[in-house]
Amino acid sequence: MAAYVLLNIDVTDPVRFAEYAKAAAATVEHYGGRYLVRGGRSEALEGSADPKRVVILEFPTYERARAWWDSSEYHEPKRVRQTAARADALIVEGV
Repeated sequence: MAAYVLLNIDVTDPVRFAEYAKAAAATVEHYGGRYLVRGGRSEALEGSADPKRVVILEFPTYERARAWWDSSEYHEPKRVRQTAARADALIVEGV
């Protein structure tokens, strides 16, 4: 069953964030993931959400998504992102 990683990213350093985006893409692919949403227009329709740069990744399984998140390959790109942006991140299993 597919799983999804959802990120709402508030970019604070666009130059550093561009480095992150480039490095992160290869790690996503390595774990069998793919981008479904990568920025673009978004708006809150209800509740208190404040979407910034929304990213949705699809992985073949929850375990692969979690393995990517915790991987040594993603460790450094994640660290760069954390210095260049604030983010909320979720992992959810599909139906």
